Amino acid sequence: MKTPGIASTQEIEDLIRAAYPLLYIISPEEDRVEAALRDICGRRKRKFVTWSVTEGFEEEGTGLPKDVRDPLRALENVDKYEDNGVFVFRDFHPYLTDPTIVRRLRDLCRSFSTRSKYKKHMILLSPIFKAPLELEKDMAVVDFDLPGRAEIQDIVQGTLDSVPMKDRANIRLVKDPDLRERVVEAALGLTANEIRSVLSKSLVRTRDLDIETILNEKKHIIRKSGILEFFESREQWDDIGGLETLKDWLKKRQLAFTQRAREFGLPIPKGILLIGVPGCGKSLTAKAVSSLWQMPLLRLDVGKVFSSLVGSSEENIRRAIRTAEAVAPSILWLDELEKGFSGTKSSGESDAGTTARVFASFITWLQEKQTQVFVIATANDVSMLPPELLRKGRFDEIFFVDLPSPRERADIVRIQIEKLNRRSSVHRDPAQFDVERIVASTQGFSGAEVEQSIISALYDAFEAHEDLTTERILKSASEMIPLAYTMKENIDAMREWASSRARRASVSEEAPDEGPVQRLEIS
Repeated sequence: MKTPGIASTQEIEDLIRAAYPLLYIISPEEDRVEAALRDICGRRKRKFVTWSVTEGFEEEGTGLPKDVRDPLRALENVDKYEDNGVFVFRDFHPYLTDPTIVRRLRDLCRSFSTRSKYKKHMILLSPIFKAPLELEKDMAVVDFDLPGRAEIQDIVQGTLDSVPMKDRANIRLVKDPDLRERVVEAALGLTANEIRSVLSKSLVRTRDLDIETILNEKKHIIRKSGILEFFESREQWDDIGGLETLKDWLKKRQLAFTQRAREFGLPIPKGILLIGVPGCGKSLTAKAVSSLWQMPLLRLDVGKVFSSLVGSSEENIRRAIRTAEAVAPSILWLDELEKGFSGTKSSGESDAGTTARVFASFITWLQEKQTQVFVIATANDVSMLPPELLRKGRFDEIFFVDLPSPRERADIVRIQIEKLNRRSSVHRDPAQFDVERIVASTQGFSGAEVEQSIISALYDAFEAHEDLTTERILKSASEMIPLAYTMKENIDAMREWASSRARRASVSEEAPDEGPVQRLEIS
């Protein structure tokens, strides 16, 4: 068996060798972390001791009383313990709000560092990070990695070994090494226990290790967090009308995550920020890139990151980032970014600095990340974005998505009619529609508004027991008040800002519409 969490295990061992007195390990996987710590203690000649509020001290032969369930008494016993030891306190974070406990931990740190002739280390093991400011300078924090490919290979092999020999021959993975690799890829991002459970579920349900079963379970597990959503994209690359510059930029980076790209010397793309008018294709692009690149799309709801519990918001963003990195290569989509991070300037007064700390964690990761996670962030109101987010180095490129030009609206009309054909038994030829008249009647419309005009006309046609026609679409368009009217000042301000700070997503000889100049009279 390979050592679990190899990188994290090495970091913990280095900290123990460097005589760090207090470590805080963040992980929901107690078994994996403690297995790694037992191995370290065996190599470093230290006793391994665990404590929990329900069981007290659990290790035999240490001389510590088992029935000590009071946290303060437990710490006092650790201080008096006369031997080299690593003491793991499980789920200790609720007690870190007690000033007496915090003071005792600080005393232990000083005692371990200066007065004790024994090599002793305190480890707080918890699935969430919540530490008082008093301990920040005294402790080292370690995020314990989720299982990597090598460890998942071992778990898969262990699951196969548990299958009776007579049934093992029917499992496709036994004979197909490529399928084994795909199963491992599908399980990335799950804990070891979750992987064992889903593999067992797959065997019960299909008598095989079925990738579809693993992926479906993975989606449910990721969604349970309430922060990350495993987004199933049904949008195709050809569903995007216009935005030629943006599409060309993304196509050129389609193979940038391959090993061949690394050998060629290409850096891993960081991501893009899409700013512009609502309904003009920003979110559609994120969904379509997932289909083009054949990479999982994880949607991060920034608003759900923030929790009422102290310290939970920071842990939420760290957990979301760790999950995205575990399933890499992947796409992390942050929709309407400004709504989540708009309050960073006043964070110290409004929420005790929580928003500022979460934002700092995110942009630091964005700046320094080396993992194959491509970030697509979208924003409708650039004035609400923190200026730190727009600094060079955070994103590879910032694109401005404007209202579609007449030629782009013509593409959108044809695409929307073709999409109707994909979900309908009635075939409608775009050539049968007067696209030029529709384009003229939708001046100043966003792509979403063009789409809604066609859908609204489709409802009218269905009620009248007729088919969709150009006239019905024109009538539907005449009844709609586009954003170019209601948000004219905001759109003008965005265009002025983007003129010198962002790259245009479209490369059209036609200028985008400034807005509707004439409205059809509705009888």
